[in-house]
Formats: sequence, C-alpha cells, structure tokens
Amino acid sequence: MTQAVLSGLQGRPINVHTGLFINNQFVPATNNHILETTNPANSRKLTDISAAQKEDVDRAVEASEAAFREWKTTPPQTRVRLLSKLADLIERDSIELASLEAIDAGILYGESLHLSVPQAVDTLRYFAGWADKGAGQSLPIPNGLAYTQHEPLGVCAAIVPWNAPLMITIWKLAPAIATGNVLIIKTPELTPLYGQKLAALILEARFPPGVINILCGEGKVAGQAIAEHPKIRKVAFTGSTLVGRQILRAAAETNLKRVTLELGGKGPSIVFPDADLENALFWTTLGITANNGQICAAGSRIYVHASIYERFLEEFKGRVAKAVHGDPLFATTSKGPLASAGQHQKVLGYINRAKEVGSRLLCGGEDLNGNFISNTAFADVKEDDTIMKEEIFGPVAAIARFETEAEVIAKANNSEYGLSAAIFTDNVSRAHRVAAAIETGQVTVNCWGNLHSNTPFGGMKQSGFGRDLGKEALDGWTSTKTVKVHLLSTGAKL
Repeated sequence: MTQAVLSGLQGRPINVHTGLFINNQFVPATNNHILETTNPANSRKLTDISAAQKEDVDRAVEASEAAFREWKTTPPQTRVRLLSKLADLIERDSIELASLEAIDAGILYGESLHLSVPQAVDTLRYFAGWADKGAGQSLPIPNGLAYTQHEPLGVCAAIVPWNAPLMITIWKLAPAIATGNVLIIKTPELTPLYGQKLAALILEARFPPGVINILCGEGKVAGQAIAEHPKIRKVAFTGSTLVGRQILRAAAETNLKRVTLELGGKGPSIVFPDADLENALFWTTLGITANNGQICAAGSRIYVHASIYERFLEEFKGRVAKAVHGDPLFATTSKGPLASAGQHQKVLGYINRAKEVGSRLLCGGEDLNGNFISNTAFADVKEDDTIMKEEIFGPVAAIARFETEAEVIAKANNSEYGLSAAIFTDNVSRAHRVAAAIETGQVTVNCWGNLHSNTPFGGMKQSGFGRDLGKEALDGWTSTKTVKVHLLSTGAKL
C-alpha cells in the first residue's frame, strides 16, 4: 500500500500510510474507494485515504474475532507493556502527531503538542496501570462462597469525532485494551491522518495482529456498518446527539450491543459577583475560543451577575478580539480555521440568524478569508434564542445577566444537554451548593475544562451516558460474571 509524504512543522516531512489498517497490514479499501483530505487553512489537497466499505468492516471484524481468541487469555502484564510502549511512541513522535492535527483538523499546533498529545499519553499510562488490577469480589453466601470476575466484551468498536481526534481515540482505546478487548476504530473522514500515523505506531509497538484495527470511512457507510454489525459487542461513540440516536437505534434493532455515548453540549459558565474577575475572564474566554469553540464541553452560555455585567462585557470583548488567525502551524497564530467548509457555513449561519432576529452583537461575527470566522459574542441573549439553546460548535458565545443564585441555576439547567459547566466564585459554600444543583456530568470551579486521566468525563440528559477516563470508564468495557460454589460439609460422601 502506498504512503503519502506530508509537510509538517517547518516543512518537516511526515510519512503516513494511506490504506486501511487491518490485521496489522495496510490494505486498500474494497473497490479502491478513497476519501480526499484537505487542509482547512488553505483548502489545498493533502492526500487520498482509503475509505472503508461494509466489506472492509466485515474483514476487520473477522481479524478481531481471530485475535480475541488468544488475546483474552493473554497475561495482563502484556497489556501493561504494550499500552506503555504505545504511550512512549506517541510521546516520541508528538511533533509529527501535532503537525498532522494542525494541517488536517486546523487545531493549533501548540494546543495539540502541549495539551492533546500529552493527554493521550497520560491516558495510556493511566489505563496501563489498571490492566493487571481487574479483580472482582469475594462474597459470602449460605453454605458456600461466591466471587465475581470482570470479563472483556470481545470485539468492540469506537467511532471518534474530528475535533480532537487523537485524544478521544485514546480515551476509547486505552480502557478497551486494558480490559482485554479487541478494538476496531473508525477514524473521522474529515480528519483521518492522525489515525494513519497511530496505526504505524501500534504496529511498531508490536500489538498482535487484529487486536487493534483502524478504518477511515464515511459515517453513513463504515459507521453504519459498525453500528449494525451482529458480531460487534460494543460501540463507544463521541459526536453529535443526532448520530448518537442513530447508533442506539441500530444497536437495538440488531444484536443489542452495548453502547456508550458522549454527545453534544451547551455548557454554562456562571460568573458570580465575588469571583476573581481576571481569572473568570481568562477561563471564559478560553472556554469558547479554544479550538474555535469546536469542543463539546465549550462554555458557550455565559451567565454574569448584573452587578458586574457591563464591566465583564467590555473586558471580554477586548480579550476575544485579540486573536490572530492564520496557519495553525505558525507560532504567531492564535486562531486556526474551522475544520471544514461545511462547518464554516454552519457556524456562519447561526451568526447571521442571530443578527437577523436582533440579538445584540458584542463583537466579531465576521466571515474572514477561507474557513476562518472571527471570535463572536452576543450579549443580552434570551433563554429561548437559538444561539442560547443549540450547540453551534464554533467560536460563538451567548451572554446573559442574572440576579439571583436560584435564577442562574434554573437557567443553567434549562438545556437538553448536560455535559460540562463552570462556576466562578470565591464563596466555597456557594461553589459546592451550585455544583450540586447543576445537571451536568462535570462541573469545574474557578476554571474551565481541565481534563485528567483519573477523573471520569461524560454527560447527562441528551449529552449521553457512560464515561471516558477514570476508573469508571472500565465499567463500560467489561461484563461481570458471578460464580457461586456450594461447599460440601465435611461429612459428605465422595
């Protein structure tokens, strides 16, 4: 299978295989189907990548099934070693991986190098530490003994999004492999290049053939084939709520495979009058501008107490307007492109509709050259306005004032989503009280985001169910078997 040579940081060449990674080999897709990848910063073609068809998903499942027969009995110390080795290789090639995310997804090189890639490395090492600690319980029962053991599900799949592809792939891969499963990864058709590089590192780490297969492909083809496949026992998906429903429906209509979903978000950030305003401004700005707001946990709804509202608006406006857009590989760039022309048009559509209905434009709202849109904020946004209710997945903040704690809690919970929230206050009692009242899977206090490998991440309501990261993630990749032993009395005959 052919390789492509791409230009990374400072023109450094990066070699990537262009085939599907099945059974530790790079192979063409059925009938040589391909997808064209382009650089969103300049719309130039990067290369063609093989696009998996239903038959290719079948091939990957067959390879996974064959691998699982031996992999499930492999000593856990082997899984520790392989996951640790993969972490070392990703760390070694962090520059190349960050460069690929920059040219393929428009992610700032520095964001990828210093945040996404290290987070992937930490996650691998964290779950490597769990691989040999999957003990069950010993439970007393009348006239006997019971014990439980956690067993791998078997052939599993992960469907990952385009906005933070390497990091989220590892969120699925690390616990799946640590618990003894085999995994098929469908990389996003929009940003697949990191996956081609990751496949080469999996091969170099010497994972057995078929334990990890990586397929680039369209969601409506490869993704659907995975969701409907009768021999896949679990699908882990991160992406839109709409697609999450489709996967859940497909699972219900086929083999009732297990499904975990991390879906959309419309995160509230709440700034109380006693907050450290400089700190609150830093994090709320980052919460809507990091990766152009193309983050499910983005702080896209900002509620500010009336007593500091106008001051906050003025300061916030000055901070978000400072962005320098350009090539995400350049150190001088603080704002990359949106991930695609389609995403650019979607975000621009939300901005234009908000203008049409008379929302107060605080700053931005400009369609810049190519796939760039200026950081945008609307003030005095009403609760029923579209930009306050729907996930935009772009650098667009909806800001509103509040008067009381009870009022802002009600507004924060007035959403079909429940993924992440941020609270800014110096009052410890208020912080805990409001955190307990907000209906989200994660709440941060006096910061935003802050993902850690040992803390679970996931949503409530239509933001999905199941958890990535933390010990809780392991539960989604195993089944519990109970064994009950009746103990014979000492006088029993043989």
